[in-house]
Amino acid sequence: MSVLVNKDSKIVVQGFTGNEGTFHATQMIEYGTNVIGGVTPGKGGTTHLDKPVFNTVADAVKHAGANVSIIFVPPAFAADAIMEAAEAGIGLVVCITEGIPTKDMITVKEYLRGRNTRLVGPNCPGVITPEEAKVGIMPGFVFKKGTIGIVSKSGTLTYEAADQVVKAGMGISTAIGIGGDPIIGTTTLEAVQLFMNDPATEGIIMIGEIGGSLEAEAARWIKENNRKPVVGFIAGQTAPPGRRMGHAGAIIGGAEDTAAAKMKIMAECGITVVDSPAVIGQTMAKVLGKVMA
Repeated sequence: MSVLVNKDSKIVVQGFTGNEGTFHATQMIEYGTNVIGGVTPGKGGTTHLDKPVFNTVADAVKHAGANVSIIFVPPAFAADAIMEAAEAGIGLVVCITEGIPTKDMITVKEYLRGRNTRLVGPNCPGVITPEEAKVGIMPGFVFKKGTIGIVSKSGTLTYEAADQVVKAGMGISTAIGIGGDPIIGTTTLEAVQLFMNDPATEGIIMIGEIGGSLEAEAARWIKENNRKPVVGFIAGQTAPPGRRMGHAGAIIGGAEDTAAAKMKIMAECGITVVDSPAVIGQTMAKVLGKVMA
């Protein structure tokens, strides 16, 4: 089992022939991901990386059965790219692009309402189901197949958590980097729910950061619905109020936005909270009763 993507997913790359799209599509293909082609308007009918290029996402769906899209389109055009993928009937859209204007994402959020398209991102590392599909920019070699689900706002901490899990003798079912922008598609809570409902996921690692209420919302749901152990970490523990740390959404605006407040809420909701990402793996091994490798 896996969450969101697997070896049978048919991935189309929007922005396929650009520098970013080319680089990361190459890595995805080398990882073994089922990339069926890409989209670059005006270049339809050509090939790139030995894959077909389509003018539109609709063409990729019609002619190659694409059902997952990954977006490497510049910020000014990324919102349109997301909506094009949704209009074409793509079930999962992973938007890597950072710097998309907030007003554009408000439009996207409203456009996706009621549609059968899930958005992950923007400004995220993507989604990986180890040894099956890498739909993103994460270093695939870090991830080993296993039973721990990871949801994280931070790309770097996603990789760190995966490395710690593997060093503790376990592996990852799927890792979802949801991104740290003020307006995103899949939330922490939605990702946690996917893992709770995945029979192949044994434990969940939830990594958040200062700013917003996503972690508190997820924690309160976990308190009422938890069926699996959850280990949590919040980045930005030394951030002063009003300071933005890295991500556009990582700014303390209210009492529950601080790292300390979020960690307190998580702990009160039954989540095992750690103070350092360096102990995420061993803590998960401990709560699952596994012997360290």
